[in-house]
Amino acid sequence: MLHLRLICPPARTDEVTAVLEDCPGVTNIVVLSGAAREPRGDMIMCDAARESANEVLGRLKWLETEGSIAVEQVDLSLSKAAEEAVEEAPGEPDDAVIWEQLAQRVSADSRITWAYLAFLAVATQIAGIGVLQNSPILIVGAMVLGPEFGAVAAICFGLLQRRWHLIMTSFRTLIVGFALAIAITFACALVSTWFGWIGDENLWTNAEVQFIVKPDKWSFIVALLAGAAGVLSITAGKSSALVGVFISVTTVPAAGYVAVALALGHWQEVMPSAGQLALNILGMVISGTATLLVQRKFWPQVGRRSSV
Repeated sequence: MLHLRLICPPARTDEVTAVLEDCPGVTNIVVLSGAAREPRGDMIMCDAARESANEVLGRLKWLETEGSIAVEQVDLSLSKAAEEAVEEAPGEPDDAVIWEQLAQRVSADSRITWAYLAFLAVATQIAGIGVLQNSPILIVGAMVLGPEFGAVAAICFGLLQRRWHLIMTSFRTLIVGFALAIAITFACALVSTWFGWIGDENLWTNAEVQFIVKPDKWSFIVALLAGAAGVLSITAGKSSALVGVFISVTTVPAAGYVAVALALGHWQEVMPSAGQLALNILGMVISGTATLLVQRKFWPQVGRRSSV
């Protein structure tokens, strides 16, 4: 269930409540006249099944400018009325995509932030160390830590909705993030060579991580599968599944390999690693966009009348 808190002008309260009562899957409607102070108006609260969210938000979208809409997840609901509302709403809760929620999430993930840059830089450095130490465990750890899928999902959503500004912003976030992460990891690896901590033998003996510099059809297939799974995990709110997506693709490890290969002068392995990085991102964008298209066009859910 979702909990909605609405603030609307008093003159339109009856209109809002009529919409809520008309939408299947909405229950526990409460009206507090004159309770809101900023913005001023009446406060209306209700619970709604996930499958009903698109229709409710679509029909009350005007409240964005004339009032306010807030939505939060209900972790526990002990209510016969709520159970009946979920049953009334067609489809399954996990299958429902709340498009407004997804739009806000990918918009936030598309921006360059210090936290994003820090996580990506740290993940790339761990991947670089994993490459040098021939350690698949460190490689997997770097995969989990990398935050880049948010920007990839934003590109998918931008392609679906033809939001070109979102696509360009997301691409810039990926390019700047990986460029900075590679530069930092390169600098650290270069200093390590000056101290004699690493040398050519560290790359020549890393047989267990050579898959990073060997992009092939399987790399692309895995990226396609991971992109579809990643979008499904985001839209269904399955964070545990998203961790599996991070472990499946070699974007961060490829960036780490590029950095250490540059530092050690292994130019012949720089381009294959960069190709692996680009191939994974391309595969995830293609399958992620296709998954969103299928969810919008073919999956049964309430909200066909709403603007998404």
